This record gives sequence, structure tokens and C-alpha cells, in this order.
Amino acid sequence: MDTSTLYLLAADITLFAHVSFVAFVVVGLLLVFLGKAFSWNWVRNRWFRLAHLAAIAIVVAQSWFGIICPLTTLEMSLRSRAGNSVYPGTFMSHWLEEILYYDAPAWVFAVCYTAFALLVIASWFWVPPRPRK
Repeated sequence: MDTSTLYLLAADITLFAHVSFVAFVVVGLLLVFLGKAFSWNWVRNRWFRLAHLAAIAIVVAQSWFGIICPLTTLEMSLRSRAGNSVYPGTFMSHWLEEILYYDAPAWVFAVCYTAFALLVIASWFWVPPRPRK
């Protein structure tokens, strides 16, 4: 395997991790609400809820301070080192990028992320985590 292929593979793995992080944030909140409806006790797990809250807090902080996500920076750096500048290289990475990246002004993302974070915070009151022992 040549170096450029290794860089592309690392970029695809980074992209997959990025999409997984986004899925954790989005699907995590959906599961909390479904867990309330179906009485799933695990959605009240304090560690899960703290990790979920921390994840969206990081996204909101990055958007308000204009910080580009480190996963995006790493992925683009790896693709650049592979000599890949136009098309991400593989079918899977192309479609994962289509799902993840949108073209809109930065303030739109900051508002959307903040609104989503407010939903996550509201979920702590509507579906509170189990208290500490």
C-alpha cells in the first residue's frame, strides 16, 4: 500500500469518526426522548447523559468561537497529504461528506447547534438522569 493510499484511508477513518460523533449527538437525543416514551431505564444513565451533553457543548463552543472542528482539520490535512483535493477518493467517503457538510453561513450553524443544545438541556428536565448514589 503506498503512502497516498494510507493517507486516504486515515482520512476516511477520520471522516467515519466524525460522522459517528454527529450521529451520537443527534441519535442520542432521539433515544433519550424515545426512552422516555418506552420507559427505557438506560437513557437515564448519568455517564451517557454527561457524555452527550459534553459532546453538544463542544460543538456549540466551537461554532460560537469560530473554531473549525479538529476532525475536519485532520481529515482535510490527510486528504491534502494524499494529493486529493477535489473528490474525497472513495464512494463511502464521498457520501459521508455529503451527509456531514453543508454550505451555509457560519451563524446559521451556531444558531442550529445552540437550539439543539437547548433541547439537550431541556431533556435533562423532561427525562432526568438517575441521581448519584
